[in-house]
Amino acid sequence: MVMARHLKKLDARTEVILVNSTPAEDLSSSRITSVKASYAGLEGESHSGLVRSSCVRVRHQYPQGTEIRNTRQVSIVSAEELATIADTMGIAELKPEWLGANLLVSGIPNFSQIPPSTRMIFAGGASLVVDLENSPCKYPGEIIDRHHPGFGNLFAKAAVGRRGVTAWVEREGNINAGDSIQLYVPPQRIYAIPA
Repeated sequence: MVMARHLKKLDARTEVILVNSTPAEDLSSSRITSVKASYAGLEGESHSGLVRSSCVRVRHQYPQGTEIRNTRQVSIVSAEELATIADTMGIAELKPEWLGANLLVSGIPNFSQIPPSTRMIFAGGASLVVDLENSPCKYPGEIIDRHHPGFGNLFAKAAVGRRGVTAWVEREGNINAGDSIQLYVPPQRIYAIPA
């Protein structure tokens, strides 16, 4: 069993803030300079809300459409991982808005691997708690194809382990482009189900 003995803290930066207020059109998001984070999520974001309908990601726990707590209020990706995905796909750039992301951050190594319950404390006062790694899906590929025809189908495979994380708001406050972020990683241990 491996377990960190102390809370680990890293410093990082908020590069871009985005919201999608028109999910019926597609999953792409639009850039803004700041956003209010409330307990329901990010202001103007279609994924906000205290509850949501269960989806394919929790299909083993609930029938699809069951009302559950919304721990997927915010989608976060890293600049470093997007650059790696783009390079793997053979394209010049991969923009966070094409993935429907809400935040683009930098300065956190192996960002998609940060564990659940990691706290992201923003200089504007907001605090987000990481829920899970965000698995890649085919939908960003449709948007990527608009900008790089023929490359969208490469996204899901290239993004495995690099698609970012989802989070929920633990403390209300503002998030501003350029804000510093303090990342608090909780002690970790590997849980083995007893035989």
